[in-house]
Amino acid sequence: MDFGIKDKVAVITGGGSGIGKATADLLASEGVKLALVGRTRSKLEAAAQELSKQTETIPVVADMTKMVEVEAAKQKIIDHYGSVDILVNCAGITGATGDFLGLTEEDWYETLEINFMGVVRVCKAFIPSMQQKCWGRVILLGSEDAVNPYIDDMPYCAMKAGVLNLAKNLSKAYTKDGVLVNTVSPAYVESPMTNAMMEKRSEERGISFEKAVETFLEEERPHIELSRRGKVEEVAAVIAFLCSQQSSYVVGSNYRVDGGSVATVGT
Repeated sequence: MDFGIKDKVAVITGGGSGIGKATADLLASEGVKLALVGRTRSKLEAAAQELSKQTETIPVVADMTKMVEVEAAKQKIIDHYGSVDILVNCAGITGATGDFLGLTEEDWYETLEINFMGVVRVCKAFIPSMQQKCWGRVILLGSEDAVNPYIDDMPYCAMKAGVLNLAKNLSKAYTKDGVLVNTVSPAYVESPMTNAMMEKRSEERGISFEKAVETFLEEERPHIELSRRGKVEEVAAVIAFLCSQQSSYVVGSNYRVDGGSVATVGT
């Protein structure tokens, strides 16, 4: 399928690995020009070097907890490409986990600054460029945790719920300007983030990585009907569609890519 976005410019935060990198791969195959934004220079440069074989790609180092760095990243991208058409926000952390009463304010603020305010900052930075062209796509990464919360991951769950609400509000504010905002909510996907979770579980229980995954599925994610971790490419495929011309009647929606993990018909 021709997505009709050849030569569009996409900014992908967290684009050096995981879902962000998989999304960059798909958009590159559609001829989209890329700016990969994140904190780890080595990952960004390696990904950009690989993707440059398909399409023009630049790596941009920025800390999403600092608006001055987000603004500097925006300026670098605008100076290079002239404008931005697509924003895909994949940057995020697991954040502090554990019993609610044991979490500190610093634990909450760390997750807030990256998983919610980081989204606010990049949207503030890049939506104006889309408004100027009366065309844009903004895809924010939600999570099944936003509507199917887990008591050991309260900060993460709360921030992802906030992202869903933010996206709905942004869609109401900027659809009139041709900027379509949606979310994609994965569940238990193979990624550096969940790999780290499983490595920790493996060490704590004295079991293999594979057994950690198996027991996590059985004990913590029993509603995943496919009984496996998702693949980053499966999430990226939905994100790529929402970046396309074919998604022109999709606004303020949340696409769950969760293997059936959310056990209700809710959002």
